[in-house]
Amino acid sequence: MSITPFSSTVDLRSDTVTLPTESMYDRMRQAPLGDDGLDGDPTAVELEQYTAKLLGKPAGLYAPSATMANLLAILAQASRQDVVIAGSGSHIYTAERGAAAITGAFYQPIPDPEGALDLASLQATLESTKGGLKIRLVCVETSHNNEGGAVASLDHMRQVFELARAADARVHLDGARLFNAALTLSVPASSIAAQADTVSVCLSKGLSAPMGAVLVGPVETIQRARWLRKLLGGSQRQVGIAAAAGLEALQSMVDRLSQDHACARLLADGLASVATLRIKHPQTNIVQVNVLATGRTAQQWETSLRSQGVLVRPWGPTLMRCVTHRHVSVSGIRTAVEVFKAVAAERGTHVRGS
Repeated sequence: MSITPFSSTVDLRSDTVTLPTESMYDRMRQAPLGDDGLDGDPTAVELEQYTAKLLGKPAGLYAPSATMANLLAILAQASRQDVVIAGSGSHIYTAERGAAAITGAFYQPIPDPEGALDLASLQATLESTKGGLKIRLVCVETSHNNEGGAVASLDHMRQVFELARAADARVHLDGARLFNAALTLSVPASSIAAQADTVSVCLSKGLSAPMGAVLVGPVETIQRARWLRKLLGGSQRQVGIAAAAGLEALQSMVDRLSQDHACARLLADGLASVATLRIKHPQTNIVQVNVLATGRTAQQWETSLRSQGVLVRPWGPTLMRCVTHRHVSVSGIRTAVEVFKAVAAERGTHVRGS
């Protein structure tokens, strides 16, 4: 069976591919600027204060990336030879724990099935005195990237916070896609942020800003994080150019995330018609596609899909990740589904209803 390539690419690799809006460019051109490494950049300050207020925290700090924001949160709250607990599937543990070379902390993983820390394991770990090391920080993530955008319940987040507090440990929330999680739970983002001492939010994913993240939390913690950011080379002079886009992102792009969630559900429903694909029903804007039963690897699927104009990311030997965002329309989703079906048919994979 031959497949006719589509004229345009459907990029489902990540919501990080989103480009700034015209209103972001306008705001960037008009942004008041200063030296953020000296007496401060006024637009960066506005972004920090706005985000802190939005999430119900006293202070905020603009960082070049969510990875740096997470690192600053750990450095500011845990000392060398302290223990940092993180979900075994979380981004902080799977992709960022190399930061231990800088923090000097020990990263202790515990199970986090469906994006929620196992409470029994958390309590047992917090109560353990083996090794004589002090647990200073518990890191949580929502929505959970490696669990297909899963969102832990607000009650679960409260329980994690209470267990940590009882053990004299703090909680850091990796909220790179916090607003997606809030949309799923139908609560303000501040309600989730209230279950953590510090929170990082990414501006360059579905919110479409070109770069940056904001770390929010107590004044003393953020002041220390600001000093640490300078030590790490994170001060960026006239950074208000980028911060202006971040402000516009928070003020105009949060509500439209519901469109991305709807497209993710549409994609999942369409791919479910391919009998040997196993689709994880999305809670947010991430669709995981398990291709084990097709007899082909995720990399082989990615190559075939790419040749027909659909871009995805292998997320393991037999797992692919598809992420919806504002540059993927309903028609783009339908195109992607048809390409998946065509590639499946090429390889003899049964399509339900055919």
